[in-house]
Amino acid sequence: MAKYILDFEKPVIELEEKIAEMRSMSDQLDINDEIAVLEEKVERLRKNVYEQLTRWQRVQLARHPERPLTLDYVGMICDDFIELHGDRSFRDDPAIVGGLGRIGGVELMLIGHQKGHDTKENLKRNFGMPNPEGYRKALRLMQLAEKFSLPVVTLIDTQGAYPGIEAEERGQGEAIARNLVEMARLETPIINIVIGEGASGGALGIGMGDRLFMMENTWYSVIAPESCSSILWRSWDYKEQAAEALRLTARDNLELGIADDIIEEPVGGAHRDSRTAAENVKEQILKSLKELRKLPMKKLLEQRSERYRKIGVWGTIEN
Repeated sequence: MAKYILDFEKPVIELEEKIAEMRSMSDQLDINDEIAVLEEKVERLRKNVYEQLTRWQRVQLARHPERPLTLDYVGMICDDFIELHGDRSFRDDPAIVGGLGRIGGVELMLIGHQKGHDTKENLKRNFGMPNPEGYRKALRLMQLAEKFSLPVVTLIDTQGAYPGIEAEERGQGEAIARNLVEMARLETPIINIVIGEGASGGALGIGMGDRLFMMENTWYSVIAPESCSSILWRSWDYKEQAAEALRLTARDNLELGIADDIIEEPVGGAHRDSRTAAENVKEQILKSLKELRKLPMKKLLEQRSERYRKIGVWGTIEN
């Protein structure tokens, strides 16, 4: 059973625990019929709860501490993976990981934000908030992929780029801007997948490509709900209203034309069945790469430029 339970999950988890307890007694008691009734009930309850989640509840699921992270997905979907380190300028940033991998026989460069599953690992990974050297490492790996005609897959999961003074001194804004420029013209297919949180420039720094996919219980926005709340209301107390106004869920981004598709998760979130979630991610990667590799490079770059030009709504005013 899950170690960390969100408030809206409690009725489902309590019923699942009761079923597990009854199963442990089924050898001594004839209660199989009662268990079957409860299993039907929990299935209906589970479906009802997770189909009607608010935007803020989706944000909570995206942050679930048991949710699989980039290196978890790497371990589940890659046949082989060799991690590469350093930006060849300052140091290695553990908040971004990347390396050469093989998925279903397809060789590629895989790059992603890396958080931690516990406090010690989160401190090591800076809670998945990269410094400039993280983005420069990512760019170095992308350029290496281009050199050897390897597609790039990025896994996005960050609350934002690290906002510390030392990061700004080393050129945080320039590093992210440079990545955007270079990714816009990188001569190899690029697939972006939001596996958790996708906030602000921290996500965009490895988030420009030919296809953007979002897992079902993820979010992608210019700002986190709490930060939006603190700016507009000078308090985090309005984070739920901010989440609604930001329209940041996977379905919102699909409707707005930002995401290309949604990758389905097991009912209850990717942490409930990480193997199935990883298999869905793997399937989407292989399917998309097969489509993108058919395009001539000139056409690929033209489509990449066009997809970003179409995002947003604008108009002109005649005098």
